[in-house]
Amino acid sequence: MRKRLFFGLIIFAGIAFMTIILLDRWISWDTAPYIYEDVENLPARDVGMVLGTSKYYASGANNLYYSYRIKGAAEAYHSGKVKYLLLSGDNGAHNYNEPINMRKDLIKAGVPASKIVLDFAGFRTLDSVVRTKKVFDTDNFTIITQRFHCERAVFIAKHKGIDAQCLAVPTPSRMFRVRIREAFARLGALADLYILKREPKFLGEQESIPAPIKMPEGIKGYPAVSPDEVNKLN
Repeated sequence: MRKRLFFGLIIFAGIAFMTIILLDRWISWDTAPYIYEDVENLPARDVGMVLGTSKYYASGANNLYYSYRIKGAAEAYHSGKVKYLLLSGDNGAHNYNEPINMRKDLIKAGVPASKIVLDFAGFRTLDSVVRTKKVFDTDNFTIITQRFHCERAVFIAKHKGIDAQCLAVPTPSRMFRVRIREAFARLGALADLYILKREPKFLGEQESIPAPIKMPEGIKGYPAVSPDEVNKLN
């Protein structure tokens, strides 16, 4: 009985392992046509959505995943491949705010503040992708992150009927642990999409990118705006 149980566990573990590998490869294969590694080949879209991550490791060292995303986002903007950057991440603590950190570094990289939009409720990849459409009224956008993350994000977008592509920025070396975590994150994403039917934790009023300028009635548009009318706008 013990031998049967032992061999049964080995067979079960083998089937489970192969299932994880096959599902992981399926997501990679299914999303490959929508992922670009060269910004020159990237089709132009109005909005680039940057998936957030911590700027520093727990040790205090710079997080290269973050640095590469910032660099890729700046390149996408300066090359004209995106007109606006939506920075989506977690701000779960007073001293931890992914979108604000990204905004500061992108402004340092020469991206105008007026071209940057912040999403503070991008707690998970699913939240970030779905909120880009439902909250920020954008159904045709470029995701910016590492390739393994691109694959999961684009897979979620496709399942939700969202037209998204991804710019895959460089991935740091020695990412074995990260890649293992990603395989299980993909299992979680599949469960969210097909079993739990999860939606973003928070949704709000729709906010278009760029936000439309609403002129009060009776006020003429630029350039025929008097000082009194400017006061009314303020």
